[in-house]
Amino acid sequence: MAEFYENPLCLRYASDEMKRIFSSDKKFSTWRKLWVALAEAEKELGINITDEQIEEMKAHLYDIDYERARYYENITRHDVMAHIKIFCEVCPTAAPIVHLGATSCYVGDNTDIILQKEALLRIKSMLLTAISETAKFAEKYKNLQTLAYTHFQAAQPTTLGKRATLWIQDLMMDLERLDFTLDGLKFFGCKGTTGTGASFLELFEGDGEKVVKLEKLIAEKMGFDKVYAVSGQTYSRKVDYFTLSVLSGIAQSAQKFSSDIRLLSHLKEVDEPFESGQVGSSAMAYKRNPMRSERMASLSKFIIADAMNPAMTAGTQWFERTLDDSANRRISIPEAFLATDGVLTLYINVIKGLTVYPNVIKKHLDEELPFMATENILMYCVKQGGDRQMLHEAIRKHSVAAGKAVKQDGAKNDLLDRIAADPIFKLKRSDIDKIIEESNFTGIASKQTDDYLVEVYKVLEYNKDKVSETVEANINV
Repeated sequence: MAEFYENPLCLRYASDEMKRIFSSDKKFSTWRKLWVALAEAEKELGINITDEQIEEMKAHLYDIDYERARYYENITRHDVMAHIKIFCEVCPTAAPIVHLGATSCYVGDNTDIILQKEALLRIKSMLLTAISETAKFAEKYKNLQTLAYTHFQAAQPTTLGKRATLWIQDLMMDLERLDFTLDGLKFFGCKGTTGTGASFLELFEGDGEKVVKLEKLIAEKMGFDKVYAVSGQTYSRKVDYFTLSVLSGIAQSAQKFSSDIRLLSHLKEVDEPFESGQVGSSAMAYKRNPMRSERMASLSKFIIADAMNPAMTAGTQWFERTLDDSANRRISIPEAFLATDGVLTLYINVIKGLTVYPNVIKKHLDEELPFMATENILMYCVKQGGDRQMLHEAIRKHSVAAGKAVKQDGAKNDLLDRIAADPIFKLKRSDIDKIIEESNFTGIASKQTDDYLVEVYKVLEYNKDKVSETVEANINV
């Protein structure tokens, strides 16, 4: 029986690891760890807190009675007070000093920062893995010539590996932005109800140095070396915007990649992974839809739209604090991470299992190559003494006629035969074939791929401990 709504991000898309990061167990045990860190730091700075009280708190970090918490929240309408009460019930000796001098945002906002940091590190590992797998693909296919497309119309050829470097470059930009954001992420601290530290100044009997030292000690205990210098009751909600902007950037890269794969699938040049028992359509049994790429695109749209939430929240905060951020943040931040986790899982799964069909790629290239070869033919004939303007006009007429025959009659592209038959060019078909054979239609695409991958491999080597060989993949529509 499934009577109530359940979030599809948890049921179908996100990894267990990301779900654990944003679980209630993780959140509320972190609250308790923050209360322990606060008590330890206050004790170190001279407040009368005993080792027995601290040890009692440490012994009850994980035995959270959620039913009891709901009972108190129904009475208090305050989640932090509810959890203070249930913590104090199992820590009667420590109860008098739990949450001493703090406000709700001490546990709430610091936990949000801690979870964002952990989740960003998870995303970084997945992003590096996506870069690594795409680099392998680029290396493998760096010399495989393929049609390039502008406006989704055939254009000057490139190589499949060179095209993959464009996907990698987007991900590398995302990695740079992620590292910048991670480096700038600071501990919120403990500055009291309006950010002035007044309650702690009272606690330390007017010693402002201890107030400053307190949050530095707590930050160190919680794994941070930097604390936001000033705040109201909360940290600036622009921090959330910067974080979700990173996720939005990754989603943009993934959506572009997935679009390319979907188009190439239509051209039958590639196939994404397709399991033996997988069904493409409930009606059309023959279909092999690129559903993984489609799901990647679908989740990416959600992330990009979701990034508007912290932007609007940051812009509408009043003075030192207003609570219209709370409900939105409970939803928008975890869901952005869960969805990005799902997107990167799919990205890695698709690029690792992508099947390439070189013969189909060559067929498409050969169909368009006559048009692309005309500039080389023109240059050759001019060098042999031909009139550039007359030759250009002849090529134009033959190209239009050949293109019309292909489109209207389904005929084979016979442009090169038309040129060989025209005496103005003074060429036999064998001459034209030789011109084409000696031409380099892909420029320095292979070299560009090699050169760029050198830089990519440097980054991967530096982060080699973060690249995963296996990524859990839940493949659902």
